[in-house]
Amino acid sequence: MNKSIITLGFLFLLITSCVSKKDILYFQDSNQFPSVNITQLETKIQPNDILSISVSSLIPESAVPYNYQSPLGASSSVMNIEVMKLQGYLVNPKGDIEMPVLGTIAVKNKTILQLTDELKQILEQGGHLVKPSVNIRILNSKVTILGEVNAPGTYPFSEQYISLPQALGFAGDLTMNGKRNDILLIREADGVRTITHVDLTTANWMNDPKFSIKQNDVIIVNPNSKKIQSGGYNLSDLSTILGITSLIVSFIILFKK
Repeated sequence: MNKSIITLGFLFLLITSCVSKKDILYFQDSNQFPSVNITQLETKIQPNDILSISVSSLIPESAVPYNYQSPLGASSSVMNIEVMKLQGYLVNPKGDIEMPVLGTIAVKNKTILQLTDELKQILEQGGHLVKPSVNIRILNSKVTILGEVNAPGTYPFSEQYISLPQALGFAGDLTMNGKRNDILLIREADGVRTITHVDLTTANWMNDPKFSIKQNDVIIVNPNSKKIQSGGYNLSDLSTILGITSLIVSFIILFKK
């Protein structure tokens, strides 16, 4: 009887602590997806974005009036990103910015490339500058990652394009309790909020450009069924293991009596 109880106790610990590799491994069918050309959707400018716009020309002095003159007087060639945001152009709720000399410029839903070409055309065809050069970046792109990750939080990024795995890497990857086959990607654009479900155990989503991370996206990693069923106890915690062991020993002593 005692041996049976001990055996059952160890089996209980083993079963409750086991996780199938199908719940853990990423891109399990990756060998079925050959190399393909990647199509990326360019980021579109949205209200509340902060733009860095730098205008230059063959005669540098002639471009000075078309650049934002910071009241902070920062002259260093290397500036903190927060300082750069203060010197950037905030896109208002209507989707416009106010530029020196040029005045109001509509930027909403334009890509960086489209706005760059438009400003160069305005500057050149309007007789403002000869062969102007325009450099634009979004300064406040960020992604929020919550749930079963090792370091939840809001993370800034300066690239126009990052992938979903890259974003999750910011948060230190999923925990063992993260539900890998149902990641929620929440996105707001043009006043519309969409929620997309992504299965990271397969690779069939990777060629879809809509899964590139955009500014202000939110990623939610829900707990898997094992974590939910545990009801709050953590079998990786030493005190939990000792508690279960004590319970088994108590049953053994009880049956001995």
